[in-house]
Amino acid sequence: MDRLSEMILGLRANAVVTGRFTLRAPWSYQKERLSGVLFRICQGAPYFIRVANEDPVKVAPGDVVLFPQGAPHVISSDLTSPIISFDEVLAQHGIVPRFDSTLIIEAGGSGEATILHTAIAAFPDAHRHPLFAVLPPFIHIRASNPAIAPSLRATIQNFIEESMTCQIGWAAAAARLSEVLFIQVVRMYLVEQSAGRGNWLQGLFDPQIGRTIVAVRRQPGEHWDLARLAAVAGMSRSRYSARFVELVGQPPMAHVKDMRMYVAATELAASAERVTTVAEMVGYKSEKAFSRAFKQWSGVAPTTYARRSSSPTDSVELLPV
Repeated sequence: MDRLSEMILGLRANAVVTGRFTLRAPWSYQKERLSGVLFRICQGAPYFIRVANEDPVKVAPGDVVLFPQGAPHVISSDLTSPIISFDEVLAQHGIVPRFDSTLIIEAGGSGEATILHTAIAAFPDAHRHPLFAVLPPFIHIRASNPAIAPSLRATIQNFIEESMTCQIGWAAAAARLSEVLFIQVVRMYLVEQSAGRGNWLQGLFDPQIGRTIVAVRRQPGEHWDLARLAAVAGMSRSRYSARFVELVGQPPMAHVKDMRMYVAATELAASAERVTTVAEMVGYKSEKAFSRAFKQWSGVAPTTYARRSSSPTDSVELLPV
């Protein structure tokens, strides 16, 4: 298994809100920060996306855009129309987003239509996963890009169909397809970026540092210290520590703690294991020490986290697509 697959194995969406928006020119909407990963697929007329401190980006039909952290942005048919809040559009239509239904809205003027198929996929504690931490706020995969594989196009089409039909089992199907779509888009992004320039990804693809990142992911319960990590990398402790900070942006043991907590969160959310068992799984002999570290990392106690994770509507704030 390749290193990227090792790191994202087990990444799961626990809820998806989907929608189809038919927007006729002229239109311009401010989208606030969302509590999930936002996908958007365009049909019809092209449109523009503006993210803070970035130049406007024109999005063509068939393009896929991804907001890994749900960053605020503006979408518009042109660059001169006055901007209004998209929340106002929802309020005008009397719409409250729900996990068990698809949002269908027509808005804007009387000009050419842009059809946006959108979704928010809720990945619990995604903002703490090392992959999400280094992805840019906005990823744009162009339909004209020859690197886009046919499988990505098929996934997109299946995702649209499943999210719009609302047939039996559609919510589970949409959640699973959103995971595949997310991974596919990230893979395409990494291809475009020459296999991952950036802090954590740069460390992952470094022959020596990457070896230790994967080792910790595979065996979070091992007794990891600086000396052992350096030995796995085949480097001196001082050289290893300096190189790790240079590439990853944090000290090695801070990364070990973060990875242990993320693995623990995954186990708490997906199984009925006791807190003591999960603590031992990630290298803690004391349940009290583990609970203290987990609360510092997540903001809640392990038992509270497990209880909230049992229901998507409890663990994820529902916001408009």
